[in-house]
Amino acid sequence: MDTKHLAILGAGNMGRALIGGLLRKGTPAERISVGEAVPAARETLARELGLQATADNLTAVEHAQVVVLAIKPQDIAAALQPLQPVLQRNRPLVLSVAAGVRVAALQAACGPGVPVVRAMPNRPALVGAGVTGLYAPAEVDETHRAGAQDIMAAVGDVVWVPNEDALDIVTALSGSGPAYYFLLAELTMQAAIDLGLDEAAARRLAVGTLYGAGVLAHASDGDLARLRQEVTSKGGTTEAALRVLQGADLRGIVARAIEAAANRSRELADLSGSTR
Repeated sequence: MDTKHLAILGAGNMGRALIGGLLRKGTPAERISVGEAVPAARETLARELGLQATADNLTAVEHAQVVVLAIKPQDIAAALQPLQPVLQRNRPLVLSVAAGVRVAALQAACGPGVPVVRAMPNRPALVGAGVTGLYAPAEVDETHRAGAQDIMAAVGDVVWVPNEDALDIVTALSGSGPAYYFLLAELTMQAAIDLGLDEAAARRLAVGTLYGAGVLAHASDGDLARLRQEVTSKGGTTEAALRVLQGADLRGIVARAIEAAANRSRELADLSGSTR
């Protein structure tokens, strides 16, 4: 991707994460232009990453082969409408990380013939440890797919999904997922405090366990059931704890939670007026 000019519209958390990841991966700063309406966000970008952003999105995308949409979903249509002539002229790849804005809505806003790819990253992208679900309609060619993958790989792992509806499940699993693990760590920490462990020690142990378990899983072959079994000695402490969790229907609780998040993702897309 370092031979292409990228325009990133939006210098909020995800926009800055992508810019930082691309710079670390070797994309020259002069190949990145940034459009950002908020002065404070432009100042933060200049201070943290040394890039100058413009308030004029049209200037940012003028020579771009790739346009990344890292702006709020409700602002997508208004942001793209004045850009349509240049998008039609240059036909750049448009890569959207705006949650819930469907491909059909993006295509309508960009105009015909502009290749569109949707991405669903998650918050650990801020530290280069994200995972992103990607979807492209059939007409997007392999070159553009590879370009989208290269960009999102700058902030972590990438997984392609076969249809757009699957992105709602990605949202529920990995997009919202960090909060689930944070909640579990928070609850285990509080339980240890209630049993008599001091708060500083409980916090350090809970955070360290969360981090270590993630690193261990990431370094493995991904067989989560086997990893769990390896920690669980027969008749031991882990087995006693897991028996309580299983008795409380943890499996069913998690299934219902993921379903609720996926359903809410679909509802939010409908409320935003995106075409399904």
